Amino acid sequence: MFFKHKMYLYACFIWQKEVIGLRFVIVTGLSGAGKTQATRCLEDLGFFCVDNLPPALVPKFADLCYQTQGKIDRIALVIDIRGGKFFYDLFDSLNQLKKMNYKYEILFLDASDDVLIKRFKETRRSHPLAVDGRILDGINKERIRLAEVKSKADNIIDTSTLTPRQLKEEIVHIFVEGKKFEGIIISVVSFGFKYGIPLDSDLVFDVRFLPNPYYVESLKKHSGQDEPVKEYVLKWPEARQFLDKVNDMVEFLIPYYIKEGKTHLVIAVGCTGGRHRSVVIANQIYESLKKNSHRVIIDHRDIHEDMNNHYR
Repeated sequence: MFFKHKMYLYACFIWQKEVIGLRFVIVTGLSGAGKTQATRCLEDLGFFCVDNLPPALVPKFADLCYQTQGKIDRIALVIDIRGGKFFYDLFDSLNQLKKMNYKYEILFLDASDDVLIKRFKETRRSHPLAVDGRILDGINKERIRLAEVKSKADNIIDTSTLTPRQLKEEIVHIFVEGKKFEGIIISVVSFGFKYGIPLDSDLVFDVRFLPNPYYVESLKKHSGQDEPVKEYVLKWPEARQFLDKVNDMVEFLIPYYIKEGKTHLVIAVGCTGGRHRSVVIANQIYESLKKNSHRVIIDHRDIHEDMNNHYR
């Protein structure tokens, strides 16, 4: 009788946990990829956030939160390689959470090497794994150490081209609208070849074959954001045909990128200076992707560069 009574109490304990519904988010990822910004977003959404908690303490922390009887029901824990050797306790702790019937999800923040290097240089911080060496060496070591946790992540966000506002939109999309991140984030970037091809480009399209609005006196001071320039660029049959072929190819490729596990696709569209033709075509590609319900971001990288230059 005593054993049955004990099992009954245990079952009630488990059921109460499910009713209260604690939501645990493990925030992790590469140093410089935006974990701090993501945590601030989660805080704004009502999550109780703790930074750099030793993984071994996670199960005890979960029980403490449970004991608040619902006063703390959404928790975000930032756990990364700053924990040193303690970081490897994470998987044991997550297994314990499962046994204790606490549900959890992993949010992994990623970014390209060149973007991470730029961020470290701008902040003048050293990489935690490259105190006496090159930043890239530290990033490579960190990618190796985080490979397993990334493979188990429920949501991976590549922040390479995301602004803080766009990152917040992704956080809201996942944790408020309750939509698991599936698919791919697409960035469409217009640029000028004279300023270099974007380093993180996956697909690059050259639209310098189109007639240049710069050589039309009434259009040269305008940009591709203005209606007269848009009308001029799109009036040419080759522009329309080019867009049809590009849109078909991109729609064909997207499912295969997703299948290979890619979470962020950068489509770069270039003309000479990045002010007229590339802006118009990039906007058209953006609108087409958006119409087909893709999650897409537009960025006109060089639209304001060297406005007096004679080669657009």
